[in-house]
Amino acid sequence: MNRYNRILLKLSGESLAGEKTCGIDEVRLREYALQIRAVAERGIQIGIVIGGGNIFRGLSGAAKGFDRVRSDQMGMLATVINSLALHSALEAAGVRATVLTATRMEPVGEFYSRQRAVEHLQQGHVVMMAGGTGNPFFTTDTAACLRAVEIEADVILKGTRVDGIYTADPEKNPAAVKYDEITFDEIYAAGLKVMDLTAITLCRDNHMPLIVFDMDTAGNLQKVMDGEPVGTSVTR
Repeated sequence: MNRYNRILLKLSGESLAGEKTCGIDEVRLREYALQIRAVAERGIQIGIVIGGGNIFRGLSGAAKGFDRVRSDQMGMLATVINSLALHSALEAAGVRATVLTATRMEPVGEFYSRQRAVEHLQQGHVVMMAGGTGNPFFTTDTAACLRAVEIEADVILKGTRVDGIYTADPEKNPAAVKYDEITFDEIYAAGLKVMDLTAITLCRDNHMPLIVFDMDTAGNLQKVMDGEPVGTSVTR
């Protein structure tokens, strides 16, 4: 039996760039699609929220002089582009997939509603929930937590290029120590940059477990599904 029946997979926009400095790496995109297909073939319902940092990040734009609301809207559009790219890769891999958007932009994607998302999941579609929350001042991590709670996912899987949560950034500090398990309150207390505080609070208050793992290593998503000790588990 599967450990989870319905998951919310949060993917990093930067990771989609692969070996490139920006944009979308076709090799990385296909690797992600194949990992997702392997899990979908087990009958697990998969919702996906993707960041847009490989194309445009709202906060970075605001820091360069863009109006913050417009900047965040540009970032939301970047997540739609990434979602469309993954949708295409999934369909090429033989996976039924659907893109829902937080703001109306048919025929690019269907307008998001909890009911439609759940219906598509129950029909066996991988559902990409694009456009963040549809509002400025909220990150895609917060959007992922919100969507996970809305669709009653069993867990949020945050796929990154790092294999879990560390005491410090392991890419900058080689002495950083990895946590196998940690609570949301411990993340607060230690000031760890796992997700923004709104996202962490949303998960904690709604008893939504979180696993942070390295999505860039092929096969890791399946290992998480099998309950293998991959990444860091976060609970209330």
